[in-house]
Amino acid sequence: MTVRVAAALDVAAPVEDVFAAMIDLPSQDRWILATSLFALEGDAEVPAVGSRIAALTGVGGIGVLDTMTVTVFEPPHRWETSHTGHTIKGIGIFTVDPMPNGSRVTWAEELDLPLGAIGRIGFKVVAPIVRWGLKTSLRRLATGVLDGSLPVGRQR
Repeated sequence: MTVRVAAALDVAAPVEDVFAAMIDLPSQDRWILATSLFALEGDAEVPAVGSRIAALTGVGGIGVLDTMTVTVFEPPHRWETSHTGHTIKGIGIFTVDPMPNGSRVTWAEELDLPLGAIGRIGFKVVAPIVRWGLKTSLRRLATGVLDGSLPVGRQR
């Protein structure tokens, strides 16, 4: 069974700046909650189709390793990853759309749940926490774009 969890946030900044900050892999640990990201194959600074990356999400060295392959890269509006690990499977979708006063950034995860009914029940419990984590991360992204602490304007 595939489920979707997503969060969106309006940012008073141009699409190009939000997208550039979002795709800067070395700085993602500054805005993605409790996550460290590592390039496995491909460009270490900006993703490209075929790039492989890994993220360790957790606290105190204990967490979940999420391996991904970039499958879509359409600057400055969209990039997608295919989760290829043992624990997390599915698609991560990041979009940045123009709005009258800036842009709207959306982070969606379409996840393939394991364990049948147990996975569905478990997801109902963790979905609000995941959604909160996505929204909190997007707020941190917006803050970094607006205060200049995240790199903007460096797309490839």
